[in-house]
Amino acid sequence: MQALVQQVEEGQVWDLEVDVLVVGAGACGMAAAIAAHDAGAQVAILEKRERPGGNSSLSTGSVPGAGSRFQHEAGIVDSPEVMVADLLRLSGEGELPQLTRRMAAISAELCEWLVDSVGARMALITDYCHVGHTIARLHAPVSRRGQDLVDDLLAAVATREIPLATNNPVQVLYLSAEGAVVGVAVGGAGVQTSRIGARSVILASNGFAANRELVKQHCGEIAGAEYFGALGSEGEAVLWGRALGARLANMQAYQGYAAVAYPHGSLLSWTTIEKGGVLVNARGERFGNEDLGYSAYARHVLAEDTNVYAVFDERIMALASKEDEFRELVEHGGLKQAASAEALAALFELPPQTLAATLAAFNEAAAGRAPDPQGRARFGMAPLTGRLWICRVTPGLFHTQGGLAVDTEGRVLREDGSVIAGLYAGGGAAAGISGRAGAGGYASGNGLLTAVGLGYLAGRDAAAKVRAGAAA
Repeated sequence: MQALVQQVEEGQVWDLEVDVLVVGAGACGMAAAIAAHDAGAQVAILEKRERPGGNSSLSTGSVPGAGSRFQHEAGIVDSPEVMVADLLRLSGEGELPQLTRRMAAISAELCEWLVDSVGARMALITDYCHVGHTIARLHAPVSRRGQDLVDDLLAAVATREIPLATNNPVQVLYLSAEGAVVGVAVGGAGVQTSRIGARSVILASNGFAANRELVKQHCGEIAGAEYFGALGSEGEAVLWGRALGARLANMQAYQGYAAVAYPHGSLLSWTTIEKGGVLVNARGERFGNEDLGYSAYARHVLAEDTNVYAVFDERIMALASKEDEFRELVEHGGLKQAASAEALAALFELPPQTLAATLAAFNEAAAGRAPDPQGRARFGMAPLTGRLWICRVTPGLFHTQGGLAVDTEGRVLREDGSVIAGLYAGGGAAAGISGRAGAGGYASGNGLLTAVGLGYLAGRDAAAKVRAGAAA
């Protein structure tokens, strides 16, 4: 078996040499490449899959920005300090507390950079505050599709003529005699072997959610859920990190999703639940507090021994219909409707009287006339009224939130806290900001914030080292 990390041979002749080599072409990798290029570095991107995008394509494309000019224009007052308080309220302190503060501090700058320099077609979401946020600060494509953000990043990469090679998996990291990362080997079935030298390598290869053994080892509570993320998330960064003696952090944290439409496989917008819908089992009963959010509630759905269904009303349906993916789910027959709870129950052979009683008790709580049996405190637009909608759902694992420990510039750290020269990481390859363990610390946009944010910081820092070397 070929070693994951090798010392470079004396007099190594590279097939290609660049200032900054980016491994992975999701939002993190492309943001890193654009930032490094615009700071004067020669850059190339390698992607092992047949197309760029990764998990970023499957997301809603949402990036939180605290204090952005878009918030100012909307009359919204926000700050990095408030954002940090929101994030920590949900996640608690993770193993890299400085990273949360750094991400919040640059978040507004990041959203403005995406629009102004990258050309991303993003706007501030003002309809609601999504999971974990007390202020409207998510900036996203109007479609709420991550693929639109990926397309805009790809266009920016192409405009800058940054080379991007798909179907080129990196197999080996090369080290100098001093222990600095100085290049990679590309190879594999049907791929011409090549060796690329670089002054800096940025790992943007995503997490390990598609590696079932690593998931069982680190995120056992969700190991039984189906994985709905990008197939390329196989944990290479973790394996390289282990071979390099890098520190790993927050390895038990992950992002789940409690309501993947079944059997369609698309996300049922959590707006349907957040704005007043409920989740019930095949007995027509609620089984927990939906206020936990789409990520934290996933393990509760997984623990049910029956099918699970989302129930909401026509008004919530209309609000969720602003999202393209939700409209497509409706068009493909993923939801059904009825005029009463009893008629709705009949659509999926649920006990009609039990479902009616469950919704009646929920509506009493939403109206403030009784405590909620499950402890829910936020009811959105409920009580539910008029026509009701139902969708069968299943829980899913979307991405891991642990990985290589990095500093506030994205540089990879050893166990002793020293920097591994020449190596950066971001996005799923790096430790996230969603707490130490579980899914409860995941706030909306956490994944893309560290993807784009660490890519942006790493790209600029790697380019600065090139300029410093040229000036020396």
